[in-house]
Amino acid sequence: MCRLLGYIGSPLHLEKILDKPEHSLIVQSYQPREMTSGVVNADGFGLGWYNAHQDTLPYIYKNILPIWNDVNLPYLNRYVESGCVLAYVRSATPPNPVDYSNCQPFIKDKILFIHNGFIHNFRQTLYRPIRNVLSDEIYQFITGTTDSEHIYGLILNELQKDSNTNLTQALQQTLVFLTDLAKHYHVFFSANIILSDGKQLVASRYSNRNPTPTLYWLKNDSLYPNGGFIASEPIFQGDWNRCSEGSIITIGENLDVNISPII
Repeated sequence: MCRLLGYIGSPLHLEKILDKPEHSLIVQSYQPREMTSGVVNADGFGLGWYNAHQDTLPYIYKNILPIWNDVNLPYLNRYVESGCVLAYVRSATPPNPVDYSNCQPFIKDKILFIHNGFIHNFRQTLYRPIRNVLSDEIYQFITGTTDSEHIYGLILNELQKDSNTNLTQALQQTLVFLTDLAKHYHVFFSANIILSDGKQLVASRYSNRNPTPTLYWLKNDSLYPNGGFIASEPIFQGDWNRCSEGSIITIGENLDVNISPII
């Protein structure tokens, strides 16, 4: 299991959300509180962010080192400023190798993606059925071996099918498809996901069995009065809301929050 963090709001330096909180992702990499499996998140990490002042493609920074061992990260976090950030620390699901191609965030065009969860026995169960439904473009886009990147591929596939499909709809359709596929193959999976296009955070808390990994949201905290968060675990004390199981939550750039069930 991984730990996820998404932020949208007033631009700030990354250190304010990645370094300074008392239960930051750095702390969660070695001392998580609410993981349903695994002990530490030491199999790499990744950041994705959007330019605070220009409408450009997002940037990413990844490493297969534990986040606490990256000597460059504190300097990067002091320098980079953004109003929309995704970050994660990784606990790899065996037998997936720890390499850069399997390290999140995954990115295509303006869409960033991070995932906490797994598909049980992925290579033996849903790997081929998922790849069989992908367009040639998305099929060739996938370079790694993880269930996470293939779930991202399904979301991209939904967006590609219909230009009118938004991120929330694409995520919903993907999770419904995965549920049906997993039922057919008698497979367990969990999919806590955060997506962004730079203008919103779209997230799911979902599993087809219990326990469902934790996910929380918060907005307009006194420490971050013009910001919204979605996180696997609260990164500081505040009025965090636990996301309902089987739901999709969207936080827009005006910090409007919408929550809907996954049907």
